Amino acid sequence: MLKFDFNNMMEKYIGREGITDVELAAVGGEAAAAYAKFAAERGTGMTEWADLPYTQDAVVEDILACAEDVKKNFDNFVVLGIGGSALGPIAVFTALCHFRYNDLPAEKRGVKFFVEDNVDPERMLALLDVIDVKRTVFNVITKSGATSETMSQYLIIADILKKAVGKDWNRHIIATTSEKKGNLIKLAKKEGFKTFYIPDGVGGRFSELCPVGLLPAAVLGIDIRGLLAGAAAMDKRCSSDDMSKNPALAAAALQYIAMKKGKNISVMMPYADSLKFMADWYCQLWGESLGKATDLDGKTVHVGQTPVKSLGVTDQHSQVQLYTEGPFDKVITLIGVEKFRGDVVIAEGAEEFPDVNFLCGHTMGELINTERIATEYALTRSGHMNNTVMLPEVNAESVGELLMFFQLQTAYCGALLNIDTFNQPGVEEGKNATYALFDRKGYESKKAELNAAPKKDAKYIV
Repeated sequence: MLKFDFNNMMEKYIGREGITDVELAAVGGEAAAAYAKFAAERGTGMTEWADLPYTQDAVVEDILACAEDVKKNFDNFVVLGIGGSALGPIAVFTALCHFRYNDLPAEKRGVKFFVEDNVDPERMLALLDVIDVKRTVFNVITKSGATSETMSQYLIIADILKKAVGKDWNRHIIATTSEKKGNLIKLAKKEGFKTFYIPDGVGGRFSELCPVGLLPAAVLGIDIRGLLAGAAAMDKRCSSDDMSKNPALAAAALQYIAMKKGKNISVMMPYADSLKFMADWYCQLWGESLGKATDLDGKTVHVGQTPVKSLGVTDQHSQVQLYTEGPFDKVITLIGVEKFRGDVVIAEGAEEFPDVNFLCGHTMGELINTERIATEYALTRSGHMNNTVMLPEVNAESVGELLMFFQLQTAYCGALLNIDTFNQPGVEEGKNATYALFDRKGYESKKAELNAAPKKDAKYIV
């Protein structure tokens, strides 16, 4: 069971930069109200993601059958997507599959797995160098069917497949999209693609526990029922408006207080390579959900924390200097693993070097966890806010717990900030500008606005 330790957020442990018991108690009413607001809304609007652990039995059966067909008939599975459509599948793949999965001999793995989450042309060319499209399934993931990056990838791949495979090219495409609207569902019906649906009330950054993430996971042999069971277990643990009983609510309230104290950066630092890309997934979840210019009352607020990804122990040698001696503008969340799925003993062989020999006979698991504890101590000693999320081990259930923990924390924190946690107007502005620059019909006024913008001054370019 996941544990959330926030001792080192408190004044008792870090001094004047910390949160007092009085401050924590004072926000209890707001936290209870935030819990009630979310509880009243869950399952409606854009909060359908909260019910995903309980509503997908039939979908899971369909996903598992499809995954078996892919594994039986193909060598490669490629996700075409961006944002949550890519970050979630990458995070779960990295957490629950072999570190060198694609490099294993075929008899020790399933289909090779790739996620194309950008439109860098060199990336696409590199993919085509290492796969045989005749032996590849492409999972196109876009709810709207209008995501420029994903649909451009689809058009390129569809053209290649038609030339390479002929009339059966549609067997190589699986569409994950909206059931009722958008371009991709129309294409899927026209071309006869196998299709899975993204529920209307599930946004991209909250989509890992629907077919967006479950299908790639199932193809990789990951226990998707375990993922959902872990998420359900965390959701049930969080069914209280009392912060002492609801870890996600406590985590949200602490970050809310921290923001009020000027802690405008949230660092996510897993101490396990398997969880490295959980930090990437978290960065989108936290940044896109909480970074808002206006609140629900129309007031200009410009709230949010800048999420930063870090990796222990690697970034002890690049970032921790800043975290321990730099500005008091951060909250560092460490993610620890009590028991690794394997371990390596550090061999003897340095008896003449005391500053190395002390390691001999210990394990790498001991070393990484000792370094996590040491970093926690260093941060605490220097008075910098930090907290720790501990997993007993990394498996499907604990990863499901972790995903739901952060999703609920985000929802509660958004309610505390009185913002729309589930929209993304800042993202849409960039999309609209892109459409205008490509002269897309309907965006003429945005193109005129861009043309009227001040021209760059050459004296500021060197």
